[in-house]
Amino acid sequence: MLDLAADKIPPAPAPLGPPPVSYVGSLIGKLLAAAYRLTGKARYDDFRLERVGGVPILVIPSVFNPKVPRTGEFLAIQACAQRIAPEADVLDLGTGSGVGAVFAALCARHVVAVDINPAAVRCAAINARLNQLEDKIDVREGDLFAPVTGERFDLVLFNPPFLRGTPRDDRDRAWRSSDVAERFAAGLGAHLKPGGMAFLLLSSFGDAQWYLAQLRAYRYEVSVLAERRYINETLRVFKVVPARPEPAP
Repeated sequence: MLDLAADKIPPAPAPLGPPPVSYVGSLIGKLLAAAYRLTGKARYDDFRLERVGGVPILVIPSVFNPKVPRTGEFLAIQACAQRIAPEADVLDLGTGSGVGAVFAALCARHVVAVDINPAAVRCAAINARLNQLEDKIDVREGDLFAPVTGERFDLVLFNPPFLRGTPRDDRDRAWRSSDVAERFAAGLGAHLKPGGMAFLLLSSFGDAQWYLAQLRAYRYEVSVLAERRYINETLRVFKVVPARPEPAP
């Protein structure tokens, strides 16, 4: 198992109130969409076979491409680099193409991959079979932790929607949400085994500080596990662990 001690998380002192509307985040989302269209990188509405670290990953229409915004590729490779224990059980939230689940399954005992987008569920199942990992990857459709009620994991991977707002369609759910940060922080503790942790990928384009504030409100310790800087963006993978209880006086 991942060897980081953890105890039950006490209830959060008080959940944070709703965040202010992020006009900057909304503008960035529109600029990104326009840039991808102009440069021919809008690889969302066709079938493409990508290679992530040499691993074949098929992307189908309306599913987040792990190589275009670079986030899915970065999280998957970093998760594998952390030497996941062979007996570990992993949850890949918002799996998209299933790239994180595939990389985790190369090391771990069992992976559950979850996505709310039915096309992503089909895509992740295809990629599990494509890489001959269907016996280790269980793909489920549903919203956040709903498909894994009562289950606990050694590691949770999450490449969340960065921008606040109401998604326009299934494809847009990969970019924006009005409450995922709050619900992820509130539900994570119930799905971690003792010693478990989460790897959370955040981008400088989005509302990273809001995600981190929610986690700290629920008394998690958050640290930077890996970072990659580009000219126009910085990606960070954060390690999230339950705070150790203070010793009794």
